Amino acid sequence: MSSVKADIKIEIKRRVFTFRVKRYDPKTSGYKWSEYKVEVTNRQTVLDALLKIKATQDSTLAVRYSCRMGICGSCAMVINGTPRLACETKPFELGTDVITVEPLSNLKPIKDLVTDMDEFFEKHKSVDPWLIRKDEKEQFEQLNTYYPQTEEQLVNYLEFSYCIKCGACYAACPMVFLNKNYLGPQALAAAYRWSADNRDEGYVLRLKIIDSDNGVWSCHYSGTCSKVCPKGVDPALAINLLKKSLLTGKPPAR
Repeated sequence: MSSVKADIKIEIKRRVFTFRVKRYDPKTSGYKWSEYKVEVTNRQTVLDALLKIKATQDSTLAVRYSCRMGICGSCAMVINGTPRLACETKPFELGTDVITVEPLSNLKPIKDLVTDMDEFFEKHKSVDPWLIRKDEKEQFEQLNTYYPQTEEQLVNYLEFSYCIKCGACYAACPMVFLNKNYLGPQALAAAYRWSADNRDEGYVLRLKIIDSDNGVWSCHYSGTCSKVCPKGVDPALAINLLKKSLLTGKPPAR
């Protein structure tokens, strides 16, 4: 047998970009802008550029990251005015030679591009984002217990299970900015995800926090949360489905 080798050529382009980074100093509780010029290729990301800055120009730059492949959500930040994952955003695709990088909005800063996510995760936990069964003994002690689920039942909530809790939707939400007690789109989408799961029996327990001024009724449906989600989740839809459930008195679709 003869083998045919295909010549695969990947075109590598290089360009120098100007990165304007908004940095927070915990010692002074103030912000400043730092500017760096970095050469990157069309295969590299904003995160690559920031790490290059840290390695070769300014070791004091603080940036949070982990997986580098759009799974963990750690590197979410505001890039050219829009919350994005730095590991998935390529400077070559932004259409400008000047890249502005800022920490996520609506979250307390820790240092430079690193924000405090405690409040965000507390709101997430407040909606009981896990499988709840009335019979806890059945759930936790009976190892041979199964909860069947059809493909149609899975589809009811599958989209919302893709959330990686990066905080992009939370940063983009104008109502979080106006009402710091508002749960925000991520937590409410999680509430819908579990309430729409046919195996779950905890919808009634979640009602107290969902059906409140700081719950779904604070959402004015700007839709910015859904526009910035890096995983294509539609939190605005989840919130509207929760509102429909509350108004009709019927639990989310099973």
